Amino acid sequence: MAKTESVAEPKPERKVASPERVAAFRTGISAESRAAAFLIAKGYRILAKRYRTAHGEIDLVARRRNLIAFVEVKARASLDEAAYAVTPRQQQRIIDAAQGWLAAHPEHAEFELRFDAMLIAPRSLPRHVLAAFDAST
Repeated sequence: MAKTESVAEPKPERKVASPERVAAFRTGISAESRAAAFLIAKGYRILAKRYRTAHGEIDLVARRRNLIAFVEVKARASLDEAAYAVTPRQQQRIIDAAQGWLAAHPEHAEFELRFDAMLIAPRSLPRHVLAAFDAST
């Protein structure tokens, strides 16, 4: 019986996130939690958090009566900086992701749809911007 040699496959290198990236991720998770709590206090029900598609991600999908709000959460040093962080390119990615969410949840197809932004900054209450952009942009 011949002895076979086993060749160890090299292990793929694991990517380590930079401290800045880890901090940004944690800030984003915290901001999304604050935004969700704020929306719940306003009578919304959170249907999805961090909904990912091949086209993009929706931070929060919330429902209030017959309205579905796709909410982009932005955390920055000031509320103004957060407002300017929702770029047209990002808006299109959110719109595309929302179409994917609706395709996966056809029971909400007849609901009113809205694209909101939730702006988060230190030492400020969250600012909920209703209809921050629309799907025709």
